[in-house]
Amino acid sequence: MAKLVKLHRSRQHRMIAGVMGGIAEYLGWSPMLTRILFVIISTASVAVPGILVYIILWLVMPNATAASYR
Repeated sequence: MAKLVKLHRSRQHRMIAGVMGGIAEYLGWSPMLTRILFVIISTASVAVPGILVYIILWLVMPNATAASYR
């Protein structure tokens, strides 16, 4: 049976708030690759600044609990 992974802010791959680490865990990607892609997409986007998206995700995404990693 496949492990169900919920979207959360990471405890293990945290640089600022764990947002990109949580997204990387959810997608099964490298946290560093996720951060690099976010920076590239944020700088290329004129309509919505990446820092605003990051802050919204920080507020909306729940923090990981010990049960998140079982």
